[in-house]
Amino acid sequence: MTFAQVEYAEQRMQQQWHNLVMAEQAGEPQEVLEQMYDLYILMAEAYNACVEKYQIQRQNRRVSTPAPRANTTIAGPAMPCQGKQQDAKLAS
Repeated sequence: MTFAQVEYAEQRMQQQWHNLVMAEQAGEPQEVLEQMYDLYILMAEAYNACVEKYQIQRQNRRVSTPAPRANTTIAGPAMPCQGKQQDAKLAS
């Protein structure tokens, strides 16, 4: 699931709501409005499912991606304060 797919599902849901409002203002029969509302609810559920799937995929990517490791090579410490601590230990 990509972010673009989530956005597309959201746009479809919002468009259906807009269509429903416009149909109500145009005086469409109650039966038609109910059918349009039912379709809107289905689109909202589909959007929510897309969002949930997208969030799970993002979270899984974060968990599977290892955190950056501190620079522990001879070239130098990862943070300046670590170097001072190492120098103090070496001096003693």
